[in-house]
Amino acid sequence: MGQLRAAPLWQSGLLCRCPRCGLGKLYAGYLKIAPSCTVCALDYGFADSGDGPAVFVVLVAGAFIVASAMAVELNFAPPLWVHALIWGPLTIASCLALLPPFKATLFALQYRNQSGEGRRE
Repeated sequence: MGQLRAAPLWQSGLLCRCPRCGLGKLYAGYLKIAPSCTVCALDYGFADSGDGPAVFVVLVAGAFIVASAMAVELNFAPPLWVHALIWGPLTIASCLALLPPFKATLFALQYRNQSGEGRRE
């Protein structure tokens, strides 16, 4: 199939840019993938990340939040309402902040590895 031209993974993933040129925006909304790149006209219909990004976000954010909550509990022993006040909003905020770059990274990896729906030859 030939070699694909691909933007660096940090550029397409962390900055949520086109996986080919690294310049065009990947999203038309918060998590809605645009139909195509506005710069290089790459059709984004080739990939679907599904629930993969959400799973990784929950694992990463959950590990950070649980470790932080345990450290606070062991060092300061605050009442439960303080834990709820701190960790509830922080969990939601970290998940919402991590979801777009994780989805963009998986989208870029699908482009790089030319993965798509399963098909028989």
